[in-house]
Amino acid sequence: MVTSTAAKVKVDPRDAKLSMAHFFVAFSALALGGLMGLLQTLVRSGKWELPWGIDYYQILTVHGVLMGLVLTTFFIMGFQYAAVSRTTGGHSNAARRSGWIGFWVMLVGTLMAATMVLLKEASVLYTFYAPLKAHWIFYLGLTFVIVGSWIDGAAQIMTYARWRRNNPGKPSPLLSFMAVINTVMWIIATLGVAATVLFQLLPWSLGLVPTVNVLVSRTLFWYFGHPLVYFWLLPAYMCWYAIIPKIIGGKIFSDSLARLSFILFLLFSIPVGFHHQLTEPGIDPAWKFLQVILTFMVIIPSLMTAFSLFATFERYGRSKGATGLFGWFKVLPWGDARFIVPFIGMAAFIPAGAGGIINASNQMDQVVHNTIWVTGHFHLTAATSVVLTFFGISYWLVPHLTGRKLTKAMNKLAIIQAWVWFIGMAFMSGAMHFQGLLGGPRRSAFSTYGGSEQAAEWIPYQIAQAVGGTILFLGIILVLIIFVNLAFFAPKGEEEFPVAEAENLEEKAPMVFENWKLWLGIAAALILFAYTIPFIDIIQDAPPGSKGFQTWSKW
Repeated sequence: MVTSTAAKVKVDPRDAKLSMAHFFVAFSALALGGLMGLLQTLVRSGKWELPWGIDYYQILTVHGVLMGLVLTTFFIMGFQYAAVSRTTGGHSNAARRSGWIGFWVMLVGTLMAATMVLLKEASVLYTFYAPLKAHWIFYLGLTFVIVGSWIDGAAQIMTYARWRRNNPGKPSPLLSFMAVINTVMWIIATLGVAATVLFQLLPWSLGLVPTVNVLVSRTLFWYFGHPLVYFWLLPAYMCWYAIIPKIIGGKIFSDSLARLSFILFLLFSIPVGFHHQLTEPGIDPAWKFLQVILTFMVIIPSLMTAFSLFATFERYGRSKGATGLFGWFKVLPWGDARFIVPFIGMAAFIPAGAGGIINASNQMDQVVHNTIWVTGHFHLTAATSVVLTFFGISYWLVPHLTGRKLTKAMNKLAIIQAWVWFIGMAFMSGAMHFQGLLGGPRRSAFSTYGGSEQAAEWIPYQIAQAVGGTILFLGIILVLIIFVNLAFFAPKGEEEFPVAEAENLEEKAPMVFENWKLWLGIAAALILFAYTIPFIDIIQDAPPGSKGFQTWSKW
C-alpha cells in the first residue's frame, strides 16, 4: 500500500504490544462466536439438529456474549489505546500498567463467564435477563469484565489528561478526544449493569436472597444496553471522521462538527433505555414517551456524521476534477480495502438507522417487538456497520502494530471478504426483517411450532437465514486468514496509521468542547431527569420478586 510521511509517526512499540493482545482475544472471540452463530441459523432452518447434547440456548448465549461483548470490548479498547498513543505521542508507564491490568482483569472475567456458559450453567440469552438465572461465577466474571474495562479505559483518560496539562489552551487531538468521549460514555453506562450484577444478580445466584426484582434488573440493564450500541458505533465513527479522509487523500470536513457530534452522543445515548421496554408493564407511559423523544435526539449527530462524510467525499472528488451530482463517487479509491470495507459498513448504516427509528417508535414497535426483525436490525448495525469498519481498521492497524505490510494479495482478499460479508448479511438480515414482519419470534429454537400453519410461512425465511449465516461464516474464515497473515507472516515494513487533518487548520475547535464539568453535568442532569422518578415508582410499586429459573440447565 502507498505510504506517506505519516507512516513515520508510529504507535510506541510498548503500546502496540498491548493493543495486539486485545486484538488476539477479539479475533479468537470472532472465531468461536461466529461458529455458534452459524449453528444457530442451521438449527432454526429446521433441517439440522445439534449433536452431543449441545443445547440451542447454550450456543445462543455463547454467540451473544462473545460477539456482542467480548469481540467488541477488546477490539475497541485495543483500537482506542493505539489511537490515543498515535495522536498524543505515547502512553506513560503508569498508563501502560493500567492498560495491562485492565486487560488481564477483562480476560480472567471473560474466561470465567465463558466457562460457565460452556458448562451449561449460564444459558441466559446474552442479555442475562432475570428471572433466567446463571451460576454466580458467570455474574462475577462479567463484573470483572466491566471493572477491567474501566481500568483499561483509565489508561486512555490518563494519557489524554497528561496531553492537556502539557498543552494548555489547545484543543486535544481529535482521535484522542473521541476515544475519551467513548470511554467516559462506557463508564457511565456500565454503572447500570454493574449495579444490577453486584446488588441483585450475584446475591440472588449465591442464594443470599430468594428472589429478584425483575423490572429493576431489566431497567438497569437497558440503562446500559442502549449506550452499549453507541460504544460499538463511536469507534466506527472515529474511523469514518478522522481516518477515511486521510486514506482517500482528502481532509476532515469540520473538526468542530465531529467533536460536537460526539458530545451529543454522550448526552443523548444514555437516558433512552425505556424505548427497549415499551411493552414492559410497570413503567409509566409518560416516561416511556419522554425517553422516546430523547432517543430521536440521537438521530441528529448521526445525520451530522452522514453530512460530514459525504461532504468530505464530494470535496475530494471535486479536487480531482469530478463534475456532476455524483461524479465524485467514481474517483474514490475502490481498489483500497482500507476504504471500501468501512464504506460498505457506512452504506449499511442507512437502512440500519431507518430500522432503529422504527424500533424506537411507540406504535411501530408494537408490530416488531420481540420478533426476529429486531435481530435483523441488530445484525445490520452491530454486525455490518460496526464490524465491517472494525475489519477495515484491522487491515492497516495490525500490520502497523506488528511492523508488517498490507500486501496487494491481502488487500484483494480483504475486498473479497467485505463483499462476501455483504452478500451473507443481505440474505440473513433481510430474511430476518421479512420474517419479523410476519410475526416470527426471536430467541427461539423452534422452526415448525408443531406444524403451525402460521409458522409454515416462516420456514423459507429461516432457510435463507441459514444460507446467509453460512456465507457469513466463510467471511469470518477469510478475516481470520487475513488477520493471522498480517500479524505473523506478511513482509516486514511500515504501514501507515492514517490520521487526517482538518480542511481549515486555522479554525480551531472551541475549547468549550473540552469543558468536561459542563458536559458531564448536563449528561448527569439528563439521566437523573429521565430515570429518578420512574425508578422510584418501580421500586415502591414493585410486584413480588421472582425466583430464579434455569430452564436450560445441564440438570
